[in-house]
Amino acid sequence: MSAQDQHQGEDEDMFVGADEGEEIVNRDEDHPMDSDGEEDQQMSYEQEITLQNDSSAHFDSHNDSIFCIAQHPIHNNIIITGAGDDLAYIFDSSPAEKPILPRSYESNPQPREREGLQALAKLDGHSDTVNAVAFTEPAGEYVVTAGLDGKLRAWRDSTPQKTGIAWEFVAEAQEVEEINWVAVCPYSQGSEEKRNVIAMGANDGSAWVFRIDHTDSQPISIIQTFFQHTASCTAGAWSPDGNLLATVSEDGSFYVYDVFGAAAAAGISGSPGTNAVVGLTAEDQRFAVDGGLYSVAISPGGGIAAVGGAEGHIRIVGLPRLAGGAQAGKGKGAAQSATASTAGTIIAALQAQSDGIETLSFSQPPLTLLAAGSVDGSIALYDAAHRFAVRRNIKEAHEGNAVVKVEFLQSRAPIAAPRAGPAAQGQARSWLLTSVGLDGVVRRWDARGGTTAAAMGLLKEWKGHMGAAENEDGEQAGGIMGFVQGFDGKRIVTAGDDGVSLVFEEE
Repeated sequence: MSAQDQHQGEDEDMFVGADEGEEIVNRDEDHPMDSDGEEDQQMSYEQEITLQNDSSAHFDSHNDSIFCIAQHPIHNNIIITGAGDDLAYIFDSSPAEKPILPRSYESNPQPREREGLQALAKLDGHSDTVNAVAFTEPAGEYVVTAGLDGKLRAWRDSTPQKTGIAWEFVAEAQEVEEINWVAVCPYSQGSEEKRNVIAMGANDGSAWVFRIDHTDSQPISIIQTFFQHTASCTAGAWSPDGNLLATVSEDGSFYVYDVFGAAAAAGISGSPGTNAVVGLTAEDQRFAVDGGLYSVAISPGGGIAAVGGAEGHIRIVGLPRLAGGAQAGKGKGAAQSATASTAGTIIAALQAQSDGIETLSFSQPPLTLLAAGSVDGSIALYDAAHRFAVRRNIKEAHEGNAVVKVEFLQSRAPIAAPRAGPAAQGQARSWLLTSVGLDGVVRRWDARGGTTAAAMGLLKEWKGHMGAAENEDGEQAGGIMGFVQGFDGKRIVTAGDDGVSLVFEEE
């Protein structure tokens, strides 16, 4: 990992956090050392800050940094994490009881330690860090783990009702030296070719698409392979209809692949000798980003893609619209759509932040916002309906620490899940933006406008993880490396660089 509103005219100075005062205590040299009340009071205050823990439960079976996390598409309480101990664990994130760890020693000098959540399954077999995990769609029938050892391993839910509490090993594949990321293909009703399909990107620049099926003679079978990138493939994203796969690379290139032939069937031709319907490289000076590309997101309507790279650069690119694809581009969201004639067109070049764009997320309709999290610690909100004008730039979103992930609450409910009302699917709160960073704090924002927290839109923050600090080797360690929040956003589960996964509940 590279280490990821509507109030016009907001004063950017409003985004700066409140100044912190510093109390200077004049020490009395004649005061007995064994009764230094001021120093003891200061130590007690520091302990209280260090011990703040807003979580309702925790999972601590890993003995190294947790780098990745994923959530079951139907049973959102079922979580998988992968870590630097070469292991992945599946656990139930439902808190067993109310938290009993006090906020400070002042309230209870001898607090009883809270028990950690128990693992449902321990997934081993890797010889290096597990840095990508995912449940397949539509029903979470399989879970996959991917590592820096180049292995892709698959497990199957062995419970009759597919409750996600028992798993058995299916198969392993190794086609590359290191795997950087895994992305699950979205499934829509009737699109059986997209069932239990995942994509992955590797350090050699390649991208792969696999189908998982334990009844097949090859349980992990290759559907497509792509070799257009000339350097490490750093990120990938599927279009909402699951027809197109977009990937970016350290070499500054961006490709969109017609995985299942839907674009070809619609008469949209790709680059000669490839399945790429869109291809942009650093040779095009309008697209070039010195330092490479590291993040990608596709709008809910599937009409545009945003790619983020070094020094705060973002490029907005038009994608081909395919018949039968997502229709979110209609109505108020029309600004997020494109036609076949604009496919591959650079719609906008943005730069409101000063360091690498680690993470990107589009809001769900009716909002038309793009959130970008940067290594410089800021979050920028762009309005796709108004030529991607900067709606807000929260410069101190994570107090100068890198923003690792931003994500708007998603309204897309799983196909196999019981259909609930719009509010239960997150549609009523699509303006909620959640972010995590290397400061170890989870924050939730109101993207509609600054009505709280000095007009920044900050609604809530949760603490409990260690913040980034230098370790014995002089490297930065600590912070949050990822999170999941389900479709209603009421429970956030984190992946901590401190080796702990915390569960935070929305009050």
